[in-house]
Amino acid sequence: MKFKRLSIGLLSSVAFAALSLSASAQDIKLGYNGDLSASPSAQSGQAAVLGMEAAIEDINAAGGVNGKKLSLVTRDDTSAPPKSIQNMSELIDNEKVAAVFGPTNSGNAMAWKHLANQKKVPVIGNVGSGTDITKPMSPGADNYMFRVSMVDREQVAALMAYVKKNADKSKVVGLMAETTGYGQGGLKDMEEIAKLQNINIAATERFGVADTDMTSQLGKMKSAGVDTIVVWAQGTPIAQLVRSMEKINYFPLMLTSWAADNITFYDAAGKTLAEKPIFMRTIGDTRTPAQQKLFDRVGPKLKAPGSFSFALHGYDSVLLYAAAAKQANSFDGSAVRLALEDLKTPVKGLLKTYDKPFSKTNHEALTAKDLVWIRWKDGKLLPYSDAIIGTLNTADFKQ
Repeated sequence: MKFKRLSIGLLSSVAFAALSLSASAQDIKLGYNGDLSASPSAQSGQAAVLGMEAAIEDINAAGGVNGKKLSLVTRDDTSAPPKSIQNMSELIDNEKVAAVFGPTNSGNAMAWKHLANQKKVPVIGNVGSGTDITKPMSPGADNYMFRVSMVDREQVAALMAYVKKNADKSKVVGLMAETTGYGQGGLKDMEEIAKLQNINIAATERFGVADTDMTSQLGKMKSAGVDTIVVWAQGTPIAQLVRSMEKINYFPLMLTSWAADNITFYDAAGKTLAEKPIFMRTIGDTRTPAQQKLFDRVGPKLKAPGSFSFALHGYDSVLLYAAAAKQANSFDGSAVRLALEDLKTPVKGLLKTYDKPFSKTNHEALTAKDLVWIRWKDGKLLPYSDAIIGTLNTADFKQ
């Protein structure tokens, strides 16, 4: 009798476990594919995942989407394109994810975006900022690449608008960029938008991502009389650049990519030199009540508080996916893509309220007007403003 009761109990436990597994199997899987461990940018990927997990938790607590719960499957691509391509195939073919988020590094998105388009799986980038990520594979083709993050060209458009309006002081302009795909992509944007703004570029210099002495390149800038330098590079090389400026006591006005927000830049540059560049990002260290609420949840897990902006990108990117799937009443990739391109109802995110953020031809949720000017001050990323910034408007951001 005792054995019989034990058997019944065991069977009940097995049945309950099977039921739980079955319910779990019915979850709609979302994937994250990006660097979570290898490069300095990994802290951005980690933050984006924390934001996504928080959004999924909130959505599930409110009943899920179309009667289904969401779950997240992560893959670390260690910043390596071959690994990122492999991850993409695993997420789509083996894990059967409904959508992919990421990557951390722009070059990896360019390596596998064809897979997302071929297999009709929506991707919503929330870290990588490379301009070409969301461009269709061919003119007019269906495009499954979307983004809720910074965009290199949007940043460049704003920086060059600043230079243009600062013509009284920015009389001789130079460009500098690292030799990686990230740096050279940004340099291309800078050169093209400088032409649109009729800004003459007096000198252009490049440097390696691992270089620690850029005095030779800076010496050429100084000889050319450059008073304003626009820089496109990652955090650590930007720090080496300002350290090199100190070596020759040459400090022109310096506008840079958003990578200057990275703690690796601050640590390598030091407090005083870190305060030299002006740059843009989606948020500073001041937060709205809703943003603060998320920070209180995920902040203790962040490797660096400055990476919190990516948690916001991650959170909002999931909200937009959920809104599209709900509107489509489907998780089919094609249906969700069409819904994203024509969202009928505004989505209240933590960065902003998204009112028709995407269209057939525009897959960028954030533009130059959504960005904030930032400068390091006393170890904090604080909003920056001056007489020039106060006059900038959307029409100034030519691209």
